[in-house]
Amino acid sequence: MSKTPRFDESRSTQPASLSREPQLWRGFGRSSAVFRAALVALLAAAFAAAGCGEDEPGEGVSSDGELDSVLPNGKADSPYSDCQLDAVLLLVNDPKVDADVLKAAGVHSRAVRNLMDRRAGKDLVAGTEDDTFFADLEAVDAVPYVGAAALSQLIAAAGEGCVGQVYPDYETIFSPQPYEVSHLAKARELIEGAKHSVDIAMYSFSDAKIRSALGDAVARGVKVRFLFDTANEDRKNPAGTGSAALEAVGVDVRYVNKIMHHKFLIVDGPQESPMQALTATLLSGSGNWSNSAGTRYDENTTRVSGSPELLLRFQAEFNRLWKNSRDFVSAPLVSFETMPIEPTRILDDPKVDAKFTSANFTTYVSSRNGPTFTVEAGRDEIADKLVELIDGAEVSIELASGHLRSRKVSEALLRKRVERKDLPIRIYLDGQEYISEGTQAVQEAELADCLVDAQTEKQNQDCLDKGYLYSFEMQRAGIELRFKHYAYRWHYAYAPQMHDKFLIVDHKVVASGSYNLSDNAEHGTMENSILYDASRFPVLVEGFVENFDSMWELARADETYEKLMAEIETGTGPIPIVYDAMSLTWAQVTALKEALRDHCSDLESDAFRTSPEKHYTCTRVP
Repeated sequence: MSKTPRFDESRSTQPASLSREPQLWRGFGRSSAVFRAALVALLAAAFAAAGCGEDEPGEGVSSDGELDSVLPNGKADSPYSDCQLDAVLLLVNDPKVDADVLKAAGVHSRAVRNLMDRRAGKDLVAGTEDDTFFADLEAVDAVPYVGAAALSQLIAAAGEGCVGQVYPDYETIFSPQPYEVSHLAKARELIEGAKHSVDIAMYSFSDAKIRSALGDAVARGVKVRFLFDTANEDRKNPAGTGSAALEAVGVDVRYVNKIMHHKFLIVDGPQESPMQALTATLLSGSGNWSNSAGTRYDENTTRVSGSPELLLRFQAEFNRLWKNSRDFVSAPLVSFETMPIEPTRILDDPKVDAKFTSANFTTYVSSRNGPTFTVEAGRDEIADKLVELIDGAEVSIELASGHLRSRKVSEALLRKRVERKDLPIRIYLDGQEYISEGTQAVQEAELADCLVDAQTEKQNQDCLDKGYLYSFEMQRAGIELRFKHYAYRWHYAYAPQMHDKFLIVDHKVVASGSYNLSDNAEHGTMENSILYDASRFPVLVEGFVENFDSMWELARADETYEKLMAEIETGTGPIPIVYDAMSLTWAQVTALKEALRDHCSDLESDAFRTSPEKHYTCTRVP
């Protein structure tokens, strides 16, 4: 890094008394020794007042020149870790850290003055609208008299949060797994290790061991807050509900007026100081906290620490939702507030990012219902980012999702297929997304009728956004498409769902989170999607690629499909209509369904249609 010459913006290096003819010149000859002595004394006093003299005793020793760089040899040759450099940025941006704090920590006073003045903005008053933000180390380096010495002192002032820290530290758990190594066990482990706070935003929660761990955390003084989608229903008759059980052990439970589809946990998050983002832990992914999510479904859940941007963004998301939530009251609890986190004042790491559908909503306070989120037309926070990734793909695209009903994302995939026929695109969906050619014709006709009847732009958009399934269009366009298929007729009771929601681009970037690919997810629910870059998270990206490849080939090597077709066509007993999961193409699913209809006498009866969970086999046609 290098600095360009400039004056200290907060204090002129030229004394004001020298901006015009000095009064001392009167009565003294310019060659007079007395004059020279007086002028030297005046200059020394003026420069000291301007912050250009020696540092005050006991406030840190300065060896930094005005234009000295914090890293003279560049960041690549820095003796400091990324964690230490991020810690400096968190420190100097913390509004609670003032000049007295930095001086007491040993930072030399000239650097302190200039850093604080730069942060305070043009009015030199902290806490006003013109306050500035040090977005990166270059912004700190641009401050006069902040060089290598100041950086060393700032790193010491930031404390020992980086000692022994793996940075970033992460792992991804892919379900299904035995319970003891599932994401449920990991969540319990993290809660058991919490020292100060636990914040949870969750759609579905039924794990008794996690509930017990939350109660134990409260008992040892940990503050626990829980944004729970089910609380919206539980509040109508609280007795005996899961929400009431949580509040009974001291967990503060709230809900929002939209579907809370997040599945994340923050342990010891940045609630009092940005510095806590260095050591806080995030657990987030596609999996709810249920036994099925851990041991039956295809899910992914990632634990991350040592990533201040992620922790600050998720804490800011939780804080906004909490601030605009509604209280589930079944037990008297003392609420608490945390420091505000402005999303625009979060360190921007280009190798990781997080997007939230809450950005598509504004808030107001309803006189009847309290805090309320309302959708803002024209915003598609996560879909737009996924489209950007798809448009930028150069080598490959892999998509694993329980649903594919987002028009924006689907059109981007179809457009990419037309533009780059040589670029491999593979899409793996849950079996419930399969539709036949006949059903495709029906939904196309319904869409056309809806558009004809639409009288306003909003009605037109509603037609385009409603639940349109895009799987048939993908295979018709020649995109490689497979389904996790396990039953003739889908039902949640027996479905080992493909519940992942991730996109891999060029084997370099993974976007993963709670976000279903649908308009409802974008505009009706609270969701997240995290973007991980392989240059920062290489093992994570590699793990997602391997997981996709594994699901893509599910049960194909052992010819499960061929054996099932043979049993249907040549067997003698009842025919299974719920069977082992397989990765099948659209053509294979179509052929399998036709074979079942040909050989099952009661498959389309009212009993089978209305209660599929009661029927795992059908009677063979004689």
